[in-house]
Amino acid sequence: MGKAKKTRKFAEVKRMMSLKDVKPPPMKKTKPEDEVRHIDKTPSALFFRYNTQLGPPYQVLIDTNFINFSIRNKIDLVKGMMDCLYAECTPCICDCVMAELEKLGQKYRVALKIAKIPGVPIMYIQSHRYSIERLPEATMGGAPRT
Repeated sequence: MGKAKKTRKFAEVKRMMSLKDVKPPPMKKTKPEDEVRHIDKTPSALFFRYNTQLGPPYQVLIDTNFINFSIRNKIDLVKGMMDCLYAECTPCICDCVMAELEKLGQKYRVALKIAKIPGVPIMYIQSHRYSIERLPEATMGGAPRT
């Protein structure tokens, strides 16, 4: 048997644009004038205006990671908190944190000693300094209690 003829597919050849084809003129891109936008930042002092219960002396709840990172970054717990909050602070540690430090063993003996010294604004360590984490809206008074 012979070889079957192949038929050429329709529109297989690419069409080229001719000079007579009309194309739309290119749209000019208009650059908006460089506007300087100023967005007022809400002052952090307003946080304490609506939360009158918060005030010194603060009780700060401390967890295992907070103690361990304080030791690694060589920051004194109470002194670092006072530098961050500009007020007197009392660190508080839960029983579960104490148990976790005891489980970690000999390596975290220093952290356990610090934990034995008895917080409630939550703090974390960022670039070798303490920072305060903002309280969620639910704890600020508008949320229903369950």
